[in-house]
Amino acid sequence: MKEANFIETPKLQYCILVNTWMMRGLSATDSFNIQPTVPWPRKTCNESRLQWEVEVCGEDFRRDMDHIDKQYWCNLTYFISEYHLFTLCTETKSQIVNCYWPNPLVERYIIHIHKDFFSNCTVERIVLEDPPDNTLIILILIPIFLTLAMVVLVVWCSKRSDILA
Repeated sequence: MKEANFIETPKLQYCILVNTWMMRGLSATDSFNIQPTVPWPRKTCNESRLQWEVEVCGEDFRRDMDHIDKQYWCNLTYFISEYHLFTLCTETKSQIVNCYWPNPLVERYIIHIHKDFFSNCTVERIVLEDPPDNTLIILILIPIFLTLAMVVLVVWCSKRSDILA
């Protein structure tokens, strides 16, 4: 019995010690500071360099789009990777010159790119039509017959349970 007590005592002491260290590290009073924190100094955005960098991204995008046939420019599946690289490039270049992204300068350039490449892409309205009468009748009658079949099945099973009971 003493051996079990001897084994549990170090465990208990160890747990108390660890708990004390953890609570001391998590204590809010140790690290509470009334003084306001000074934000990191932010460098100003170099918009002229950003304009040049974004145009470099645009030229890369134009070169990539030249490899795609113009008839596929309206189908996003053909140029999604090129467009992703373009937006990633503009985001990276914005961060390099200490500008946030997206910003009005980058947005204007992206709109310019869209006008150059995707101005002829129109969304065709799909005209919804009723299905043919035969299809419509089938689509209406199937749920009606299934409902009737379920009612008949429930009634039949309830009569069978009276016979079996």
